[in-house]
Amino acid sequence: MDTHRKDIHSSDLPILCRACEARHRGVCGALSASQLISLNKQSTRKHVEAGSELIGESQESNSYANIIAGVVKLTKMMADGRQQIVGLQFAPDFLGRPFRADSSITADAATDVNVCSFPKTVIDRMIKETPELEHKLLEQTLKELDEARDWMLTLGRKTASEKVASFLYLIATHINPESDADSASFELPLTRSDIADFLGLTIETVSRQMTKLRKDGVILIRNNRHVEVPDLAKLAERASH
Repeated sequence: MDTHRKDIHSSDLPILCRACEARHRGVCGALSASQLISLNKQSTRKHVEAGSELIGESQESNSYANIIAGVVKLTKMMADGRQQIVGLQFAPDFLGRPFRADSSITADAATDVNVCSFPKTVIDRMIKETPELEHKLLEQTLKELDEARDWMLTLGRKTASEKVASFLYLIATHINPESDADSASFELPLTRSDIADFLGLTIETVSRQMTKLRKDGVILIRNNRHVEVPDLAKLAERASH
């Protein structure tokens, strides 16, 4: 175990890996230095503009990726062509579904996104070689399952005011993941229309509830998309009752 830890923190790590959030908090944290070096040689850093598709529903994928920066929107298509936003992903989430040939969702860049992409065959091989990597991927899957269940509660039981506050708290705590932070500042990653779709509300209701939060001093809104939360605890309280 000590040898493995020494290997992980080796100064031989690629420079990009040393500073990468996915390296420290994401799935790459389960890899040894030699595995990271091998993966780095076959990985590609990409900048994806907002609105671009990263993964298509039912599309067979030959690569995976770590989200380095930005927000990814996950949607499901209904038989009649309607779409529903079913989730959001943030850095350092893993983008893709190991053990499956294709994707059951569409992943689009909600904002400009930076990803580190690597061949599916390489990760699949490393999963077989490294139980820690498989465990890390399972942890992320379970985290997403827990968040989906929490969101079912939000959509099914919370009031419109609580839904909007819950959405803002979700963004604030995932874009600013420091657990000891008392405040947050971020750009809204979704349009008012997408927020309404995500929350099962009308655009007018979303705008009305955000205006109420602003008037109550819970949030500050600048230039229509930039949100500041002076007190995260106060926003969390509005999200729960």
